[in-house]
Parts: sequence; C-alpha cells; structure tokens
Amino acid sequence: MQASLLAQISQPSDFRSFSPAQLEQLVKELRAEIIAVLSQREGHLGASLGVVELTVALHYCFDTPKDVLIWDVGHQAYGHKMLTGRRAAFARLREWDGISGFPRREESVYDAFGTGHSSTSLSALLGMALAAAHKGEEQLHIAVIGDASIASGMAFEALNHLGTTQANVLIILNDNTMGIDPSVGALKAFFERAAGEHQSAENLFAALNIGYRGPVDGHDLAGLLRVFQEEKKNTGPRLLHLRTTKGKGLAQAEAEQVRFHAPGKFDPLTGKLNPDPPQGKTKYPTVLGKTLEALFAEFPHLMAITPAMPTGSGLTALMERYPHRCFDVGIAEQHAVTLAAGMATQGLLPFCVIYATFLQRAYDQVMHDVALQNLPVVFCIDRAGLVGHDGPTHHGLYDIAFLRSLPNMTLLAPRNEVHLRQMLYTLSATPPKGPVAVRYPRGYGAVTHWEEAFKSIDLTQGHCLKEGEDLAIISVGTTAQSVQEAWQTHAHAERIAHYDLGCIKPLDTALLKGVFSRYQKVITVEDAAREGGAGSAVLLWAYENGYRPQSRRIGLPDRFIPHGSTATLKEKYGLDVQGIHRAIDALLSEKACR
Repeated sequence: MQASLLAQISQPSDFRSFSPAQLEQLVKELRAEIIAVLSQREGHLGASLGVVELTVALHYCFDTPKDVLIWDVGHQAYGHKMLTGRRAAFARLREWDGISGFPRREESVYDAFGTGHSSTSLSALLGMALAAAHKGEEQLHIAVIGDASIASGMAFEALNHLGTTQANVLIILNDNTMGIDPSVGALKAFFERAAGEHQSAENLFAALNIGYRGPVDGHDLAGLLRVFQEEKKNTGPRLLHLRTTKGKGLAQAEAEQVRFHAPGKFDPLTGKLNPDPPQGKTKYPTVLGKTLEALFAEFPHLMAITPAMPTGSGLTALMERYPHRCFDVGIAEQHAVTLAAGMATQGLLPFCVIYATFLQRAYDQVMHDVALQNLPVVFCIDRAGLVGHDGPTHHGLYDIAFLRSLPNMTLLAPRNEVHLRQMLYTLSATPPKGPVAVRYPRGYGAVTHWEEAFKSIDLTQGHCLKEGEDLAIISVGTTAQSVQEAWQTHAHAERIAHYDLGCIKPLDTALLKGVFSRYQKVITVEDAAREGGAGSAVLLWAYENGYRPQSRRIGLPDRFIPHGSTATLKEKYGLDVQGIHRAIDALLSEKACR
C-alpha cells in the first residue's frame, strides 16, 4: 500500500523536493481528503476542489510565507490550510474551537490576510507590496482571485492603482465562470472571449499597464509548474489567467456547481446529497421568493435586485419567471443599492435582497443614495443574526445598529414566516414613502402552514403574545420562538409576559408605554449585537420617558463571534432556552428598586 504523502507534510518546504510523480499523487490525496472531510460537515466544497493543482503548484514554486499569498474569496483555501500545518485540525473545520473556513491571520503565518468577503485581495496585496518596497524588502506578492471576485468594484479600484506602480504583484485570475451562482455581466463574456482570443484580454490589461498571460489550464499541474517558474523571473504588476472547473474531481460537484458550492453532507463516492431531515417547514429565503412570485403577478411596480445571491436568497424561480424585472448584478453590493435607488426615483418599488453581512459593504449607498433622499427601497436582509459555521465574517449581527441610526429608515423584524409574508404584501400594496429594511434569519422557520391569504397589517405595531404578573420579555424578530419555549418551560410561567417588538424603528411607543407602566422587570432578546441594538433602543426610550426598570439585554456581546454551529453559539452566548431561563431567574430574584 502506497504511503500517504499528505501525512508527511507539515509545511510547504516538506514537499518542495518531491518528484513530478509525487506531486501528482499529492494532488490526488489532497482532493480526496477535501471530499472525505466535507462529506461529513457543512463547508465550501466546489471552490476548494477547483484549485487543488493550483494550491500545490503555488506552494511548490514560491517561497511561502516569505512570498505573500492571499486567497480571494477565502473559501478556496481548504487545500492551502492542509499544506500549511493544519491537516489534523481540518477534521474540525468550522466547528467551535476548530479552524476557520476562511484564512485568518491569527491562525497561521501562511494566512497573510483575512478574506471572508470577496474582492479585497488586490487592495491588501498592493498595500503589502508598497510596504515591502518602502522597507527595502524583496518578495513576490500573489493574489488568487476567483469565484467572480474580480468583477467587484473594489477589485477594479485596486487594478486602477496597481497599474501606476512597479509593485511586484502577481494576480492569478481563477476563472471558473462561477461565483456561488453562474457569473454574470459583460466582464464574464469578455473573459470567455479571451479564452480563444488572447489579444483581447491582453489589450484590456495592457491599457491598465498590467501584464497579461493566458489563459492557462489550471488543472495541468506540469504546465502550472512551468509557468510559475517563469513568473519567478518577472517583476512588476502582472496577471495570469487560469481556466478551472469548480468542483473538479467529484463528478456530481462538476455537474451541479451551484448546489455543490456548499452542499452539506453527501456520499463521498457518489456525491449523492444526504437530504435534510423532514421537518414540514420552510426556509426563510424560500418564503421570501415564493411570496414575491405571488406579489409580482399582482403588482407591476415591483422589481428585485440581488448582488450575486439568487439561489441562496430564494430568487431563482422569480428570476426565471420575471427576467426583465429581476437583476443579478454580480458581486457589486454598492451598485445594487444605488441601482435600486435609481429605480425608486421612477416610481418603482425595488426589493434589494441581500445578506446582512454583505449589506455592510454598501453602507454609504444605503445612507447617501437611499436614506438621505428618502427613496422607497425595500432591503430584504437575509441571514440576519447568527449564521453558524461561516463565522465572524458572515454573522449578521450589526444591521440593527447601523440601520437604526439612519434618518428616514424603517426597520422591521418579523417574528415568523407568516409575519414576513404579510409585511411584504403590505409594502407592495401600499408602497412606503421612504426606505424600509426587513431582517430575517438563515434556515427554517417555525410555522408549518405559512401561505395564508394576503392581508395588510400595521407595520409599526408590536404585539402582546402573552400577559404575565411580574416580568416582561420583549423579543425581537424570530427570537420570539426561543422566548416562547422559555416561558412555556419555566417553573413560573404565569409570572412572565411576552411581547413581540415587531418594528425596531420607529418603536411602537404605545406598546412600550404599556409594558413599562405595568412591569418593573424587563428583558429584551435579540439575535444581534447588544451595542446599538434593539434592546438599547427600547431601554433608552424607557429612560428618556421617566421609567427606571430592572432590566437585562440578551444579545451578542461587544466582540466578534467565532464560528460554530448556531445551536452551540446560542448556548455559549445565552440565546438558547436555558440562557433565557437564567436571565429570568436572575431578574425575578432581584429586589425591586426603591
């Protein structure tokens, strides 16, 4: 039986003396290990499978970590992690106390820059290269930019600057025609033409004073080694165009690239996905997509925009049915928001569907182009709250804090799928006068039958879900489910009242007046950062209106929250039923204020 080569490697220098045949064997082992580990847990499979040959060739030819290497987007870096001392840790990828699914500077000297969001590598790398030149140091700076990351505006800004320098920067364009979904836009078409017309791509980058080479087969290991050895002799800014296949080495992943971007558990031999356990419930993005389909049929003034997330956001069927009213603009969050603003000036109601973590990248546009002009744009904020294994770069914890500070903004948090559905209908039937944000979590909801008949609701009204004797809990959004379970299982359920805040901005002051007039003990619960969150808004209102309650705010503390399962994170930070029980017990045991 052939000895494992991968088992002999703790750093790249361990395989730089390998023969060509050994390197080919190492590629096979690395790909097999990625498939084996990812088949048993959530993770980004397709992207890392597509760069195995590239990963081996880079670390073989270049003197990493002296030669700086950045992966963009970082979910391509699984093979890189295993070749840089983290193979044993790879078995606990993305788990609590395990290694991250993205490069992290704290994790390894080989992780030169954290890249959980796309299109940041070129700016960071140029900064490093200019710093090296300033200090008189000589090394190569390499960025692997793939999964459509080069189409983002920030990458173009960096290219524009890079071409004015002599920085020793090698950009490796990993062109697999995919982001999460298929790449879109004119740049994609340009690179497809460049695959057969070398001159066209050369002219584009020549105009930017950046050398161009390619396209090169990114799965030809021997060819990559030759090209990289030649590139070691070159200097200055240059781009190497590689063509790869996302999911390479697993037939099912190659055939279904969108589904196998992050497939969950699967059979490592056949690629057959392990189905989710039957729950009779629906994921929130599906609720959004199906609801918008019904609303688009009734209201012709509705439009939808997403920055490269149609599948994850539940919009695929809607986009197929209404291709002239739905737009995937690629990894371009800033453009998506201002595009929506432009539509709003012309009497349309655009739904800008975006993950909470990615809305951060367009904050200036939300403020300047939408809120300042008080334009009716509906931000459907997917993945609000904890998202689990993706970790701190992807948790949606800060949208409440950064949106509730904006004038003209209305911020809604539906407590379940039915509430979300009726909010969307109300906004469509009676378009708002200014911007509205609707936040909802990742994953399954709690209601089995959510497709109720449409009806208009008061968007700014909260609700009393249960009355009690001594203590009131105000839940924000879908934390209502955990709060309900907590009071149902508490020994003193009769003492606990439960209110749904419903609207974070503006606050339902009539509801709050009723709560604080009746209850001296109040707990707020939200799946967001406590600093600047909904609980802060509620208690600030109470203080300014003369109330002095004994209170607790349950939410996420003022630190970046690590990766781990959502259930684990809720337990660690007191957002689970037991955590709410502890807060109830502590507050009930406190003596009343004088």
